Amino acid sequence: MSSRVDCIVVGLGAMGSAAAYHLARRGQRVIGFDRDRPPHALGSSHGDTRIIREAYFEHPVYVPMVKRAYELWHELEERTGRTLYQRTGGLMLGLPRSDLVEGALRSAREHGLAHELLEAGDIRTRFPALAPSPDMVGVLEPRAGVLFPERCIEAHLELARAAGADVRVNDPVVRWDCDDHGVRVVTREGVHSAHRLVITAGAWLPELVPELAPYFQVERQTLYWFSPCAPTDVFDPQRCPVHLWQFDGRQFFYGFPDLGDGVKVARHHAGSTATAETIDRHVSDAEIDDILQLVDRFVPAARGELRKSAVCLYTNTSDEHFWIDRHPAHDQVLVVSPCSGHGFKFAPVIGEIIADLLVDRGSAFDLSLFRTR
Repeated sequence: MSSRVDCIVVGLGAMGSAAAYHLARRGQRVIGFDRDRPPHALGSSHGDTRIIREAYFEHPVYVPMVKRAYELWHELEERTGRTLYQRTGGLMLGLPRSDLVEGALRSAREHGLAHELLEAGDIRTRFPALAPSPDMVGVLEPRAGVLFPERCIEAHLELARAAGADVRVNDPVVRWDCDDHGVRVVTREGVHSAHRLVITAGAWLPELVPELAPYFQVERQTLYWFSPCAPTDVFDPQRCPVHLWQFDGRQFFYGFPDLGDGVKVARHHAGSTATAETIDRHVSDAEIDDILQLVDRFVPAARGELRKSAVCLYTNTSDEHFWIDRHPAHDQVLVVSPCSGHGFKFAPVIGEIIADLLVDRGSAFDLSLFRTR
């Protein structure tokens, strides 16, 4: 049994690494555990790139959080000397009455964000890599861009260690329990006690908190990188923003400029239900054929050789909003980060929110959407 610390963090991906850093920075004695060695490719926080965007179609309540995230990503770059963010601009494309377009415009207007509303012809002229149908429009926001997730996690863990956090890797948590004195966490390597526990385990959360498992669904996602066809310069970051499409009702597709490893594209949602332990990590020929149809439809100049593919995991809530709340039976346990496939960009601000909730017992942000349903 180790001596009691202030806080144990379980899961050191996007949210857990940020939580460990912000808690340790507040002077908390922290131990963080991960079942593997983050950053790794077994969960949700990998794949070379992630989109960061402000005109948040999901709900305007996210906008103040993502604005704070921009500040914290910049601070993290300055503290570590790493390049974590690249500005490319971002384009949200769909029919004028689609959830994506209407929601992005609502957030942009409500929060006074710089943006443009473009017709399909304007999009094709300004961004020749993109091929919207004539009835589509796009909301262009200038500050959107790319985050590099593996570097981001390394940066948070580097600063967490520097602030005094004890980071334990390759040591999976077997179980945890609470008593009047705090929490006890059993890992493969030992038993540890703390005053408080943060569970940021992503797709492993249903196994670690089975009483909340009915609220979460783990979804398998596939990612693809293609060599572009000529002319390849249309995918340069200066000529191709990150882009998110809503089409055929509620289907979503997204892509990136070519940052040196090819053009990355993927569906957003529409994956099969899985678990972290039993997920099929093989990408089938049928899945490749499916994504090629979307490439041909929306980014035909990317239809070159498939360089690589990968599988990652979403942990979804029923309303696709985040989950940031105390355990319903244990006030000393905070359950965080089923982010429904759109959470990575928020990692530093969620880490800060975790520290606010545990150290200061409150947050400046409106978290009402993210409480126990």
